[in-house]
Amino acid sequence: MSGHPFHAGELAAQMRFNEGWNEGRAARLGRTVGHTLDDEKAMFIEGLPFFFLATADAVGQCDCSFKGTEPGPDGRLLPVVRVVGPQRLIFPDYAGNGMFNSLGNILVNPQVGLLFIDFASRTRLRVNGAATLLEEAAIDEWRPRWPQAQRAVSVRVEQVYWNCAKRIPTRP
Repeated sequence: MSGHPFHAGELAAQMRFNEGWNEGRAARLGRTVGHTLDDEKAMFIEGLPFFFLATADAVGQCDCSFKGTEPGPDGRLLPVVRVVGPQRLIFPDYAGNGMFNSLGNILVNPQVGLLFIDFASRTRLRVNGAATLLEEAAIDEWRPRWPQAQRAVSVRVEQVYWNCAKRIPTRP
């Protein structure tokens, strides 16, 4: 089958659980998955104070982390993500619990998933891609924006798509 971005397991689940599934439906669903961040998606992402980051180690053991922002020198919250281009975004890594679950996973498996949710508007966006660490060699790219960050993470966007609003609770 062609015309869609789904792997064999996703297609099997679609066929099994979507009543009336056919290859045309898979192709239509696949057209909702893009590969670039347009201005609307960039503004949405950069306007949020947090997101969720999914990573997995080399054998597939998963981790999901909350990534939030912190106040800047003027007390206002800093953006938690910067969209650098249509296929790239970066986010800071702040000192945390010292376990380095996300960064450790990225070192052995660069595939990541980012989930952005705005509870007030009941809107969510998924971004999947490949991550790399930005350390001292790239400090000029991230340190001015996030002075308290220890390093930053760059994500090359491979898939991006809006997700349905069902079951997102409304929160101010």
